[in-house]
Amino acid sequence: MLGSVEINNYENNDTKHTVISSLFWKMLESLGVQGIQLIIQLVLARLLMPKDFGIIALITIFINLSNILLQRGFTSALIQNKDVDETDFSTVFFISIAGSCLLYFILFFSAPLIADFYKSMELSIVLRVLAISLPFSAVNSVQIAFVSRNMQFKKLFFSSIGAIVCSGTIGIVMALGDFEVWALVFQQISYVILNCFFMAKVVKWRPKMLFSTKKAAGLFSFGWKMLLTALIDTIYIDIYTIVIGKIFSTQMLGYFNRGKQFPAVIVTSLNGSIQAVMFPAFSRVQDDKLKLKSMMRRSIVTSSFIVFPIMAGLAAAATPMVKLILTDKWLYSVPFIQIYCAYFALYPIHTANLQAISAIGRSDINLKLEIIKKSLGIIILIMTIPQGIFSIAIGGVVTSLISLVINSYPNIKLLGYPIHEQIVDILPSFLLSIAMGMVVYSIMLFQLPMGMTLIMQVLVGASFYFGAARLLKFECLSYVVKMAGFTYRNPSKEQKEDMI
Repeated sequence: MLGSVEINNYENNDTKHTVISSLFWKMLESLGVQGIQLIIQLVLARLLMPKDFGIIALITIFINLSNILLQRGFTSALIQNKDVDETDFSTVFFISIAGSCLLYFILFFSAPLIADFYKSMELSIVLRVLAISLPFSAVNSVQIAFVSRNMQFKKLFFSSIGAIVCSGTIGIVMALGDFEVWALVFQQISYVILNCFFMAKVVKWRPKMLFSTKKAAGLFSFGWKMLLTALIDTIYIDIYTIVIGKIFSTQMLGYFNRGKQFPAVIVTSLNGSIQAVMFPAFSRVQDDKLKLKSMMRRSIVTSSFIVFPIMAGLAAAATPMVKLILTDKWLYSVPFIQIYCAYFALYPIHTANLQAISAIGRSDINLKLEIIKKSLGIIILIMTIPQGIFSIAIGGVVTSLISLVINSYPNIKLLGYPIHEQIVDILPSFLLSIAMGMVVYSIMLFQLPMGMTLIMQVLVGASFYFGAARLLKFECLSYVVKMAGFTYRNPSKEQKEDMI
């Protein structure tokens, strides 16, 4: 059967039902939040200037690093460990709160130095205000760990949607009131605070006055490797922002980040959904390599089938989309959109490989991989800086391709799933997506009005891709359809056997 991947069904029915239901709600939550966030950002982009987004991008570097310190490591260990209790959760809660307060004071007193580095004193007060969100992020990270471990993603959906709608409204109202960059600042702060509050309403877990240094040490023994891995990854990603903001300008950084945001929002939503659900699911079957490989293959095949055509279509339709939605003042972001569509298309494959390694408790391997990949990436970045900002972006794609080979290498031995098998699994979706992208791009040759062009590109692209997938009998198409309806009906035993 062309385009199909034969995947053995080793998982038991309870795991299948839980994973599919959780994946549905997590994907709905991520797509809903990111979709609404994208709409909000589009509205704000029309009201604000590229410079405002460049300023917030520079500040977000330090907030992201702080959140990594708070949200990775201990909370990842809470999800991965087979046996955790109330003491574990309460211990991590108090560590996170203390850590967030310490990080806030560090950022508060270092803010003037950061502002001086970028020759923009406005950054100092913006960073000090935005960092207020850190204690709330600390609380929210433990709440999310509890939800993820128990796969209660339906509750996460309602709290996240409520928070993004309310915070988005605050940001837009402030932008209309000419608050400029502060509209972006308070939109982010209010989202974190409201999400924390709504989660407290729907999740029954509450911290108790319990703390164990032994528990903390046990969690840290696993979590520190994941923490360091995440830190290396985040610092590497933010190096691009630091370099562009320092060497070029905040306006050019605004174009760069806006172009990167479109594919990033889509892929990180889907990838985040898969990651949040599949990591605990992988961890549950960590002792059975056949089950783990089966689930990993299903994850790669399905995510590629969904992500590849979206990225190909977005790259092909970038120009009319930017002109229509963001106006001509953002046209310089189009090449960055197209470059980063290629970059983010590979994300789900990276994630599946790394999560499988982490799920079996080999976070030490992930750390070694990150050091190798990021060292290579920095070398390529240094080589591309003299060539200009577009070469920097293209260099990121080259690094991602090489990193894919590096990430997959350990799974040759661990799971018997080498890179050439993974390529065979994703090749049908890749080739069909390239063909669809060419069809979508050719519609611009008719020189229709921009609105009509964009509508035709979406309709023709979707019809071509799913029509061809059905004609060629892609197995993953039927799986996606089953997954979409799985939560809303009581599946038969035969249907359960077909899932995952």
